Amino acid sequence: MSFSDPVGDMLTRIRNGQMRKKGSIMSPSSKLRIWVLDVLMEDGYILGYEQVDNEQGFKELEIRLKYFKGAPAIRELNRVSKPGRRVYSSVKNLPYVRQGLGVAIISTAKGVMSDAKARQHNVGGEILCTVF
Repeated sequence: MSFSDPVGDMLTRIRNGQMRKKGSIMSPSSKLRIWVLDVLMEDGYILGYEQVDNEQGFKELEIRLKYFKGAPAIRELNRVSKPGRRVYSSVKNLPYVRQGLGVAIISTAKGVMSDAKARQHNVGGEILCTVF
């Protein structure tokens, strides 16, 4: 199956899984999805992920969701840059999510990273999503 917005699909699966209090969810695998999950795991929003093969032989990601006292670790997960409207930002104009408490995930020339790392490396790029 082909998706027009694979990252948006994965973020929606995470949101839906947390609403249903699932321990883990499945999502098709891609390099961009793995890079986004690396940032989410590094900042403590998910427990981790694992790449597995499904019945048809395609690779899928099993994403282990994180909860704190029964509440999801991710309160808000928004897609910023979409296929129809890409949103780019220079390093000076990178957004602060909830006054620095949240994270914006940025796709830069040096890879996918959080907004704090992008400021540290002095690079801008495409704002993929925001997490709080």
